[in-house]
Amino acid sequence: MSDDRRLVYSTEQGQLDKPMRDSGTKRKKANKQGNSAAAIKNPNKQGVRIRRESKGRGGKTMSIVDGLTLNEAALKILLKKLKGNLGCGGAVKSGLLEIQGDHREKLVLLLEKEGIKAKLAGG
Repeated sequence: MSDDRRLVYSTEQGQLDKPMRDSGTKRKKANKQGNSAAAIKNPNKQGVRIRRESKGRGGKTMSIVDGLTLNEAALKILLKKLKGNLGCGGAVKSGLLEIQGDHREKLVLLLEKEGIKAKLAGG
């Protein structure tokens, strides 16, 4: 290398010289990350949320039950009960219950009968 250029990073060795000190910028970034993580300390305590989705479904509305801490088999049993009471279809996908149609208010009542406290999410 010529004298007017210096190597500061190498894929074999990593950082070759000490980074420049700009503590103000680094502190701000660290605080922003810390605040977002502190906002939700325990996601399991957030409870069960029921929301409505229609994007990416061809305009069809789905009620999504999120936050259940049940295993896959228990989710399928609960879904079968809910579908039978509501008279609609649904599926278990990645730990979420997807129920066809906008049945959010009915779902809150049915889940309370099952002993699960749920809240409506969204508008």
